[in-house]
Amino acid sequence: MSGTGACQAQAGQNGAANREAAHAIPLAAQAQAWLTDFAGETTSPALAALSAAQLLGERAALNRFRIPGLVSAGGGCRLYRAGDGWIALNLARPDDIALLPALFGDAELADAPLFAASPALSAQIARARVAPLVARGRDLGLAIASTGEAAPAAVALLAEGAVLAPSAAPLVLDLSALWAGPLAGHLLWMAGARVVKVESPRRPDTMREGDPALFARLNQGKAGVALDATTPDGRAALLALIARADIVIEAARPRALAQLGVDAPALVRQRLGKPLVWLTITGHGAHGEPAGWVGFGDDCAVAGGLTDALIAATGQPGFVGDALADPLTGIRAAGEAWRAWRKGRSCRIGLAMSGVVAEALAAGRAEAPQRLADNLVAWGQAAGRPFAPSEADAGPRAITAALAPFGADTADWLEPLARRGGGASQPC
Repeated sequence: MSGTGACQAQAGQNGAANREAAHAIPLAAQAQAWLTDFAGETTSPALAALSAAQLLGERAALNRFRIPGLVSAGGGCRLYRAGDGWIALNLARPDDIALLPALFGDAELADAPLFAASPALSAQIARARVAPLVARGRDLGLAIASTGEAAPAAVALLAEGAVLAPSAAPLVLDLSALWAGPLAGHLLWMAGARVVKVESPRRPDTMREGDPALFARLNQGKAGVALDATTPDGRAALLALIARADIVIEAARPRALAQLGVDAPALVRQRLGKPLVWLTITGHGAHGEPAGWVGFGDDCAVAGGLTDALIAATGQPGFVGDALADPLTGIRAAGEAWRAWRKGRSCRIGLAMSGVVAEALAAGRAEAPQRLADNLVAWGQAAGRPFAPSEADAGPRAITAALAPFGADTADWLEPLARRGGGASQPC
């Protein structure tokens, strides 16, 4: 080959590598490794054919998001420069903005919505120090995080019961909402599980209306049950469903379960007949104060170190991926649940979304540090461009099963329980 030809070939190879890096969502390789392991354990052809990168970018592709900078892809979370670091503040819920006067200890903020949309918010945060502001925000119930945080363990064993013989195929009770938990349930459904999605008439899954395209993909094929667990009858029905389930997925803070009178550790330890695997998904950890902190995908990714990694690679802060902690945790949770169920372990497993991000980041640094660095650099350079064009070009995943309308299968699941007397005392 001539010198010119060799240079052209090398340029072509470099161009292909650059295009691949530009299209890659950082940590997609680690997510693919988790998904490949899970698919191998289940022997599911559908899972084997699934792309983790497509799962990570699915919401962005469906909604035509652009690669984010200081504002998250979905627009609900922003990065602000504080006096000694960067803060991610998620104001996606209407009630969050009303908490801003309390966050800054300034009851004189006359119009919190107007303040939230003005440069005054950035100026207020710039005068604050990170640690006390984040602590106050978390006490108020805001989804807030910062760079430089120490992430919790990704997975923690919270309770353990007997080892029992598993059933032929698991029955999954999905009590979660939004993205991480429903994705875990969806992947278990793809592995052959029966999945029942339980929603409250008081608080249906907000993704049902807020992002119907993603909701349909994550909840297709699941039975739909509506019950109000704050009532005696609803609580009895919920406990009876739990008694039938092999796997339970929930993302409630500890006090929410306590208010319902649901003692997950006791249910795990007292289980007879077949194992109960209980997944608890939190933003920042399963023990102590962090178990009560609110966290969503974008701010948890910041807490897990992704913005720190982007700053180290590019010198500039920004969000990496689209609420990346959510799909990463959904993939990780599905594998943990399946493995525990197959082994017949009755146990409660806690997954912290910020910890899952930190774990994936550590794996990327250990296994392919240059690939991770290249992906982060390319990601930072692509801010403002269409999100992950390589995944978007392939089109969204097809919906292959029916989506149950809200509560459509309630009678099918609850009436047989009522005829048997319902209640949590029924044998599994």
